[in-house]
Amino acid sequence: MGRQKEAIIAMAAAVKTESAKSKPSRMARTARTAAARFDPKIFLTKVGNGTTILKSAKKHMLFSQGDAANAVFYVQTGRVKLTVVSPQGKGAVVGILDPGAFFGEGCLAGQVVCMATATALEASTIARIDKVAMIRVLNEEPAFAALFVAYLLSHSIRIQADLVDHLFNSAEKRLARILLLMAHFGKEGQPVPVIPQISQEMLADMIGTTRSRVSFFLNRFKKLGFIKYNGSLEVHSSLLNIVLHD
Repeated sequence: MGRQKEAIIAMAAAVKTESAKSKPSRMARTARTAAARFDPKIFLTKVGNGTTILKSAKKHMLFSQGDAANAVFYVQTGRVKLTVVSPQGKGAVVGILDPGAFFGEGCLAGQVVCMATATALEASTIARIDKVAMIRVLNEEPAFAALFVAYLLSHSIRIQADLVDHLFNSAEKRLARILLLMAHFGKEGQPVPVIPQISQEMLADMIGTTRSRVSFFLNRFKKLGFIKYNGSLEVHSSLLNIVLHD
């Protein structure tokens, strides 16, 4: 019995020793896990794992309507214009994308060709994520999936609002709304009232009217003190009066 007791005590001591030895190891693993925690923002700025960083000059075409759809893009800096051309040759601007925007996501839903042409409006930095890599990271990284889904939801809400705008509002109201959106009024953070150079032709394409009508409305807004217009546009919050007025 005495020997059995001694053996049990020795075994307990050995287990205790091994447990003490394993604690630093577990702590080290926990530390390594924390250090390796996935950061979506870092993923979108690093080359590798299916991600390429593109430095695009002004007017550089990222892809054309009809090209193979095999990647998702993310605007790090700069701005990107999306345009479409009808079979009859009529073109339209369907989006101006600021930093933080994804585009090309249609490939994830089965689109085999690009539905629009993407062009850098200014010197821009764009992350290109291969379709396979995008699907993998969406499946494996909940933080990235949450970021992407949040963007898609806000984008869907914006598209619905644009549709209502085109169906029921005048060209003047549509122009006022698009200027306010481009100046980030109503978005998180502080407004950016000065809109970089944008042509009247582009604004006309965006709201579905003619350049002469855009010129007329801009001059009217300027006279009313809603904007300052000298090449670049400075938008005042008072422009909301046009949007809200029946």
